[in-house]
Amino acid sequence: MLALSTAIASLALWPSYGSASLLVLIAVTFAAAAAIAILGAVFRWSSPVVLVITVVAYLALGVPLAVPDLAVSRVFPSFAGLQELLVGAATSWKQLLTISLPVGSYQALLIPAFILILVTVVVSLSVALRSRFGDLAVLGPIVVFVVGILFGPESAQWPFPVAMGLTASILVWLIWSRWYRRRESIRLISDREVTADGQPVQKVADGGFVGVRTLVSAGLILAIAGTASFAASRILPPTNDRVVLRTTITQPFDPRDYASPLSGFRKYELPELKSRTMFTVTGLPVGARIRLATLDSYDGVVYSVGQGSVNSASGAFTRVPLSVDQSGVAGTAKTIAVTIGNYSGVWLPTLGKLERVAFTGGDATTLLGNFYFNTNTDTAAVVGGLSSGDSYSLSAVIPTQPAEDQLSQLEPAPVDLPASTSVPDELATTLEGYVAGVSGPGARLVAMLDGLRRDGYVSHGVSATEPPSRSGHAADRITELLSAQQMIGDQEQYAVTAALMARQLGFPARVVFGFEPSDANPDGQTVVVGGDVSAWIEVSTTRYGWVAIDPTPQVRPIPEAQPEDPTQVARPQSPVQPQLPEIDSKDTQLPPNSSQDQEPLENPLLATVLRVLTGLGWASLVMLVLLSPFLTIVFAKWRRRRLRRQAPTPLQRIEGGWDEFEDAVLDHGFTPGPAPTRLEIAQAVGGTQPFVLAAVADRAVFAPGDPDLEQADQLWKSVDDLRYSLDYNLTRWERIKSLVSLRSLGGYSVSSLFKREGGDR
Repeated sequence: MLALSTAIASLALWPSYGSASLLVLIAVTFAAAAAIAILGAVFRWSSPVVLVITVVAYLALGVPLAVPDLAVSRVFPSFAGLQELLVGAATSWKQLLTISLPVGSYQALLIPAFILILVTVVVSLSVALRSRFGDLAVLGPIVVFVVGILFGPESAQWPFPVAMGLTASILVWLIWSRWYRRRESIRLISDREVTADGQPVQKVADGGFVGVRTLVSAGLILAIAGTASFAASRILPPTNDRVVLRTTITQPFDPRDYASPLSGFRKYELPELKSRTMFTVTGLPVGARIRLATLDSYDGVVYSVGQGSVNSASGAFTRVPLSVDQSGVAGTAKTIAVTIGNYSGVWLPTLGKLERVAFTGGDATTLLGNFYFNTNTDTAAVVGGLSSGDSYSLSAVIPTQPAEDQLSQLEPAPVDLPASTSVPDELATTLEGYVAGVSGPGARLVAMLDGLRRDGYVSHGVSATEPPSRSGHAADRITELLSAQQMIGDQEQYAVTAALMARQLGFPARVVFGFEPSDANPDGQTVVVGGDVSAWIEVSTTRYGWVAIDPTPQVRPIPEAQPEDPTQVARPQSPVQPQLPEIDSKDTQLPPNSSQDQEPLENPLLATVLRVLTGLGWASLVMLVLLSPFLTIVFAKWRRRRLRRQAPTPLQRIEGGWDEFEDAVLDHGFTPGPAPTRLEIAQAVGGTQPFVLAAVADRAVFAPGDPDLEQADQLWKSVDDLRYSLDYNLTRWERIKSLVSLRSLGGYSVSSLFKREGGDR
């Protein structure tokens, strides 16, 4: 039963690991832990001895099971593996919370599962075999289940089947344990009793189906409670997101701690960086764009990665264990190698939809440990930053993109992005001029892009030969771009403007900052210099997902600007004076409206009463769900008592009355012994009335003739008095325990629990 319960509870660990390594770990660890507990019970080892042997098993099995990459031949522990095993016992728990799931056998992240299974199985099986309170062993699988949920993902996987399966297995375990102890106690008593001729007394512990019927009754209660809980969860689903440990822990990398990479766009155009090598790429496809960061939050000052006041998916970075599943992306798989030159910063240059990254060189382990990735924006970062000489290779899928003439057919796909604030008014005015008379979201998007490319000119403004062009992309700079006599800017301004316009057209849009080499060499090395810096936008579409679009106009000569204040031509004054407007002296003020249409003020007393009633209603519903198992027990006993009291014949009513008293005796904690007689039950209770009731019942059953209804009614009145007398000296809590006790809900009483009244018994 421990193996079954542990296997079911371990399903809560699968979403965190999702690897066959977890299955091997659970099987081997359970076998080893069970062996330790069984040997400890057989040889009566003390707790310190069991603890020492468990630690030895942890060191012997931990490396091949939990850190297989550091095991010698993947079987024997190594010195480095033992170091990782000891350190990981304290640190791997937090690392598991700061990494994207599933993790497989990545680094030492299997250590928490190994410790959890090893400790819970040793403790649970030792308690079951050696403790007087063996039923407490069920807490081990429950701990595994709860820990698996707490350290698992934010979305539950098989929540109802796993929970109900674990509950059912534990329930079977407890019922079997109770039945086994009772059977062994009866056998022990039978072995001690002998007949007059010295032969042992043969006693039958329980009927053949007592355990089955007890299990059926418990299963019925579980089914009712589970159905009520499931129905309540469907009718009244939770309004808040699932909260686990990883949702509350502070992530080690927060992009909001760093300046927006787009704010440093112009530095790459300066003479000292424009022609310098930022990094080299081997195997870069022609026309590919290299992404540094994806920005989706605009506050009127800067476009940034994520936003502090909004739960932006672009701001959530986690460690990547092995690879990112991009099997659902339609595109071309590519593998490139990157060597860092003069580039520095936390943002890692990537390509397309990242699948796998592998760092090389002396700092590979450190870089991999500091690597974080955001799957929503395909943005990667290395805490501590990159430096010259760092190198890595990455595999990615370059998504299929629509051709230029297919953009007009795009349809927006809804994506939750932070709301843009402080958007300049000139942007809406200019956009309206671009899309006037154009219908369809894709066609309006193309019209907007054509307008920017037609009216705009490109200038970085970093040299004396270029027209002035101020850097930045705040609201005032976008206003200047759109309201000036000539629209002059570079990729920084045009990307921000196009993204804001696309969002007003209904397309979720974001800005991508990176590099766009003009001389990519797919068969060799591509040198990426500072002058290759670029920025573009991505819009969310129904067919292609995120589509990359470059809104920057073609580089072309910028014509001379017209004078700002042309000379005004003086015109002669007209000798005819304009006619003065007539002043209307009539009182045009409307009389006050006597019929007020304002809504009546809310009655505070009534509002308070409604809130209180609403709260009481919700509290009652919760209490009803929680108390449903106990209410089911109370109803079952009431139903049983009603069937007995309304039996077809007086004799059956008298027998049922005595059975009702016997069940009340059991529920109140009395133990009259196995297969007791009525006198033995009366003796266990004590007092005169139980003996009188036993004698009356015996006489009615064994005496010649049949009793009448008056005798049956009189016996039931005595039964009621005796049932109430059993509660006299009990506390309120003890009375509640007897009311919901399951000791009497077994055997024949449950088998006839739901028969029709007046039917055959």
